[in-house]
Amino acid sequence: MSSATHTDGLPMPRRLGAILAVAFGVGLSVLDATVVGVALPTLSREMGVSSADSIWIVNAYQLATVVALLPLSALGDSLGYRRIYVAGLALFTLASALCALAGTYPLLVAGRVLQGFGAAAVTSVNTTLIRIIYPRAQLGRGMGINATVVAVSSVAGPTVAGALLAVGDWPWLFAVNLPVGVAAFALARRFLPDNPEPCAGRGFRWRDAALNALTFGCLMASVEGFSHGADRRWVAVGLAVAVAVGWRFVRGQLRAERPLLPFDLMRIPLFLVSILTSVCSYFAQMLAMVALPFYFQHECGYDACRTGLLLTAWPAVIVVAAPVAGSLVGRIHAGLLGGAGLAAMAAGLLALALLPDNPATGSIVWRLMLCGVGFALFQSPNNSLLIASAPRHRSGSASGMLATARLVGQTAGAGAMALLFHLAPEAPTRAALLLSCLCAAAGSLTGFSRLSLPLPEALRRRA
Repeated sequence: MSSATHTDGLPMPRRLGAILAVAFGVGLSVLDATVVGVALPTLSREMGVSSADSIWIVNAYQLATVVALLPLSALGDSLGYRRIYVAGLALFTLASALCALAGTYPLLVAGRVLQGFGAAAVTSVNTTLIRIIYPRAQLGRGMGINATVVAVSSVAGPTVAGALLAVGDWPWLFAVNLPVGVAAFALARRFLPDNPEPCAGRGFRWRDAALNALTFGCLMASVEGFSHGADRRWVAVGLAVAVAVGWRFVRGQLRAERPLLPFDLMRIPLFLVSILTSVCSYFAQMLAMVALPFYFQHECGYDACRTGLLLTAWPAVIVVAAPVAGSLVGRIHAGLLGGAGLAAMAAGLLALALLPDNPATGSIVWRLMLCGVGFALFQSPNNSLLIASAPRHRSGSASGMLATARLVGQTAGAGAMALLFHLAPEAPTRAALLLSCLCAAAGSLTGFSRLSLPLPEALRRRA
């Protein structure tokens, strides 16, 4: 039951099974990027490695995801998005079992690398699958559901980890993936459609994939190394390699008929603006989410448990707001929704930066909720614009660029927090929140600029 029976979306109830398959897989892959962080001190102690070395349990996952995203999205255009997604789910689930059973540090890191490759396959084509699953007139609704899953999963890691570690040991952080992964795999095999157009004849160049992996891998490794206090000489070497290899990679991509790094899509003004806006939003989100725990614990005197409960206000409101934002796409210009959303997020971040000493809990919660509402109001319309602006046969590349923009923004945001600890040691968290506010405001202005651009046909029909 793999081929679509309708050219414009899937019929119910098959559509429900397909969206559940995407939600389960994407939720797991995004959540696992942050869920391990809380257990790093325990892992460091039990495996006999230093705190600095334990960071690679997180970094290995992020790096594997980044280097594989664009090649796998291009393979989705060639081999079929369903095949890539199902294979990614299988690899991710098997790697989760390996991580849960790992008794040594090298085996755990190897398992995390495999998890990262599986997550890359899942997240590289997930929004493309949404485009195929939902009718054109309901694309915003599908993007709203997907945005809810991604947004909540990206900030819920510490909360989920704390709950699991309260009742079990660290292997449960990975073992819990197994039943959800198996369910997602079964749903994907049964309900996900094939590509709506033939896939043959869309060549894939492994040399480009290798250059892409070296460029993004060295760049992200350098940023991560800087964030965690690595030797500055190695950071400089990594950046130099990234620049040298990246220069050769980009030159080749500019001449390619079907580039792995989709410069052809970036010639579409709406696509380019949406990518830039997405990077701004995720930079602001990650910088704030890294800064706020330090702010609440060091300046407000809260313990880790209360901090985790407070931060839940941000993802909790997204659960309600993101589907509403998705349903408004097509009724209200998506550029207006996205720009207004980031403006609201910027206002919430500014209000957090200007909190008085010893603030009341309610004063913190409404600010966090304003940030969550703004982020949710932005994400669904932005993703809809980005995916709909690309030609349907390039949906895989568009989906890969969307996931890459998220990871680049989040990694840069985490790196910026490390830099601020050095540049503004007296008040690094307030400086981070102000920088987050400025970045969200810049994204808002960029988002509003789309009001002057023509809407894609899929979003224009009900506008």
